[in-house]
Amino acid sequence: MKRTHLPLNALRVFDAAARHLSFTRAADELAVTPAAVGQQIRALEDLLGVVLFRRTTKGLELTDEAQAGLSSLRAGFLQFEDAVQAMQAGQSAHVYTIAAPRDIFNAWLAPRLAEFRAANPDARMVLVDGDATDFTEANLDLALRLADGPADLQGVQIGAAQQVTVGAGEWIAWPGDPFPAGEGVDVGLQVGDAGQAMGAAAAGLGKARVPMLLAQGWLEMGRVEAVGEPEDCHRAYWLVAPLPQWRQKKVKALVAHLTA
Repeated sequence: MKRTHLPLNALRVFDAAARHLSFTRAADELAVTPAAVGQQIRALEDLLGVVLFRRTTKGLELTDEAQAGLSSLRAGFLQFEDAVQAMQAGQSAHVYTIAAPRDIFNAWLAPRLAEFRAANPDARMVLVDGDATDFTEANLDLALRLADGPADLQGVQIGAAQQVTVGAGEWIAWPGDPFPAGEGVDVGLQVGDAGQAMGAAAAGLGKARVPMLLAQGWLEMGRVEAVGEPEDCHRAYWLVAPLPQWRQKKVKALVAHLTA
């Protein structure tokens, strides 16, 4: 069934004017001019084909037609408020669905999420593996990705865009660095991600170029040794989300904690 077009802004102005019985006080409430209130009321009267207000020596009075619809109109606005609160409930539920590659989740994200939950006991986390997960399909709130920027999403960079070589011996390849020995040059070991490359290097299976943020903890604990100094590169880890998710209060709070 086709819905009747509702002049919601004019109805909102009418509600304010009816409560105050004054265009001036309604204008103050709505942060517009009294003339704008008068224009909205006249336009609504023209649309409905009725007179809504009468001017008397005592001021404005509602007509019978205005009185007849006012209670239903106010009930409708209350239902609108309930609908908005219901749609915002997901923001206040403190349930976070987050996508991150396993290697950086283990090395960097997990301990920080633990700190966040300790400070926010009501927070609940749903973790999804992967750095290319679709936000809509997975109903994600936030993703941590290794990329050269946020692309068409909102985002903030985590750490410097640097890589470091760890281990010794022949090169270890992974999808983010498929040809460490040069374009088209085969290597003796290929692994699935940077975390596996770092683990292989720690086990003495060779050396690998990995993101500095990923390697930092292992370097500090002495689990791997660096070969030379970190080098600048194009990619870094980014916290990203589409704009609607990025604007959510709960996502802002989590991003603020992770970037503190």
